[in-house]
Amino acid sequence: MTAARPLADETDDDEATRASSARATRRWLLELLAIVLVGLLLSWGVRAFLVRSFSIPSGSMEQTLMIGDRILVNELAPRVLPLHRGDVVVFVDPGGWLGYGDAAGQDLVKRVIGLPGDHVSCCDAAGHVLVNGEPLDEPYLTLVDGGPRASATDFDVTVPEGALWVLGDNRDRSADSRAHQTGPYEGFVPVDDVVGRAFVVAWPIDRWQRL
Repeated sequence: MTAARPLADETDDDEATRASSARATRRWLLELLAIVLVGLLLSWGVRAFLVRSFSIPSGSMEQTLMIGDRILVNELAPRVLPLHRGDVVVFVDPGGWLGYGDAAGQDLVKRVIGLPGDHVSCCDAAGHVLVNGEPLDEPYLTLVDGGPRASATDFDVTVPEGALWVLGDNRDRSADSRAHQTGPYEGFVPVDDVVGRAFVVAWPIDRWQRL
């Protein structure tokens, strides 16, 4: 005679099911907490190390950047990503550009016109800036007093290694590399002083645009 198989204890099964469910719930909550923490860390890391926001205080980059515009700046450039001619960059005052007191830590925004090794001059017969002998197409320019010339100030420089030649888009209202040729860096901006490359106007909404 075959021995009868005992019936499962339903009470034990219920307790096991509840315990398993509780473990699954705890595991899910821990995973959710981990995801939230990782998300917060990544968000903080992006803000702290990859992207920064700056507000435009002057009209030196009009009409590209207007007073009060808020721009986002990619801090991977130039440390990881290379800079290119035409990039709009934020950089720390290399010394005396702002013209008042101790400017340490103060930031400016201009457009890269000359990269290391470039020969940059102004102007040719048509009023263009020349880079390595070729006229530079500058559709972003705002000219007030200089007429068709890209600069009312003549210059003829060769950009040294580790430096940039930068100009404002509102060429007649920008104290840029041209205005500081007798300064500590002869108007050049050390690449090491570049905070990053501006890539978008984020605010106000009706001014949103890629740079």
